[in-house]
Amino acid sequence: MVCLIPNPLPIRNPLKPVMIEHILKIWTQGGWVMWPLLGVCIAMFVTGLGLWRGLLRRQHRRLAESEWQRWVRQPETAEGEVGEIIRYAGAGRTSAEISQRFAEVAAAELPAIDRRISTLGAFVAAAPLVGLLGTVFGMLVTFQALAAGGGGGKVTQAMADGISQALFPPEVGLCIALPGMILVHLIRRQRQELEAFLARLESYTIQHFRKTLPPEPPRNPHRTAEPITLLQPAGMPA
Repeated sequence: MVCLIPNPLPIRNPLKPVMIEHILKIWTQGGWVMWPLLGVCIAMFVTGLGLWRGLLRRQHRRLAESEWQRWVRQPETAEGEVGEIIRYAGAGRTSAEISQRFAEVAAAELPAIDRRISTLGAFVAAAPLVGLLGTVFGMLVTFQALAAGGGGGKVTQAMADGISQALFPPEVGLCIALPGMILVHLIRRQRQELEAFLARLESYTIQHFRKTLPPEPPRNPHRTAEPITLLQPAGMPA
């Protein structure tokens, strides 16, 4: 006789909702300032991580130096965004025109990155300032509790809430700003690597262009100068 054992019911973790509730309770103890602080945190990490991942995926980071140098010599084999830059800049007819085209590429790429870095820096600077705003409101709550008086238990609870609002937001603001500063540093390094790559690519392209110029006609070192005829003095009038 075969006994059929019913499938056991999925075991739910009772600690998960309790933990979420505890985290929300601690978060709300910081007062209403915690919600703008959360918005600054989300905006900072969305902007910073998006820019950082975008720079990490740029093609020049995956290219070997020998490969893009070969593309400069053979522009028709170049691929991707680096290939477009090589073909656009290589269409210049003089060294000055090639440099001008590379300057246009840098002007199209780098200022957009700089603007997003500035926005990210503003979010990093705003996080501790919003935390200090919470400190001000927490101290106001504490002083209002002292001024109101009343029963000892109510005053103690109001002072505890005010001190919590005064201390918790700046701590969270600093915890947000520190990784933001590290993220800004990493993004600036990626930006400098892109600028250095464009400079190396420009230098090699101009060198290759100068090598492919038609040679100048050789000068004849054995060419003799024509004799200079001496001027005869004019005759004196009789």
